[in-house]
Amino acid sequence: MSRKKNKYFLPLLGILLFLTLIAAIAFGAVSIRPDEMLSSLKHYFQGQRPASIYEAVFIQIRLPRVLLCAVTGSVLALSGVLMQGLFRNPIVEPGLAGTSSGAAFGASVVFVLSSSFSPELKIYANTFLVPLMAFAGGLIATFLVYTLARNARSVSIISLLLVGIAVNAVALSGTGFMSYIARDPQARDITFWNLGTFARATWTQFFITGAVSIVIFIYALRFSKQLNALLLGEEEASYLGVDTEKLKRRVMILNTIMVSVATAFVGVIGFVGLIVPHMLRLVIGSDNKKLLPASMLAGSILLVMADTGARLLLAPAEIPVGIITSIVGAPVFIILLKRSNILQKGGQHA
Repeated sequence: MSRKKNKYFLPLLGILLFLTLIAAIAFGAVSIRPDEMLSSLKHYFQGQRPASIYEAVFIQIRLPRVLLCAVTGSVLALSGVLMQGLFRNPIVEPGLAGTSSGAAFGASVVFVLSSSFSPELKIYANTFLVPLMAFAGGLIATFLVYTLARNARSVSIISLLLVGIAVNAVALSGTGFMSYIARDPQARDITFWNLGTFARATWTQFFITGAVSIVIFIYALRFSKQLNALLLGEEEASYLGVDTEKLKRRVMILNTIMVSVATAFVGVIGFVGLIVPHMLRLVIGSDNKKLLPASMLAGSILLVMADTGARLLLAPAEIPVGIITSIVGAPVFIILLKRSNILQKGGQHA
């Protein structure tokens, strides 16, 4: 893409995101007109109750869900940019370091234990314990990967990759075991959580995830030049004054916080952090200063569209959003791999 077209790319993504948000809010099992959206917001800020069921659906259900979806998509895409930059590989996804699978295991433990809880405690478990245990599981899994991959002086990228695969396998086995010993309702909860859903979105979840995403984005922009230098290789980046070990550690911490927070509230959602940065690199190049904000906007658009499809395809029933992202993401990713000749190059080296 030319420099002139690059100049308008971010504004175009912003406009597309706005239109996507409006469409996602308007369409669903209950359709909401623009005037109902405006009157609902007016009544909300004036401290009045919604004047109709449509206003209530908008302000209490649809709006927090769509906004949480947008923020989660931006977080996952931003995480994908950082991890792909760290590993210098466009086919790396945010959960590679064990964060997503660790979070899934932590949540599954709560689902199984909740079978012995009282009804009041079950409500508390779904609201607080599941997100907290998912967050803790993601942190512990990533810390384990980083600790095991570290030798006396440094952390090898290859070691992170291999240990991450091993820890992911162990965490997924733990989740599988929890599903095996769970009763039918709990096993169903584990399955749906692992497929991702925004059905229980709240304003609190949106504000927490949104605050984290803003802080992380501002902090991540500071690493854009260092990640650009890392594209040349670790040794070359060191000659340019980049402390590669400190950079690895900070990127891993940022990735863990982002993925853990996003996963804690909505479950495991795949392919967003994988295909969004990969697609944008083909359009605007590998400059992380441009790639970071563009990926956040594109990640929001992709996930909002996927969630809208999940709500509409079988309305009034709902498909887990992770199924939609996988069905769409897997073929797109294969096409991108074929077009970028990564599969052919891999075959030549084998």
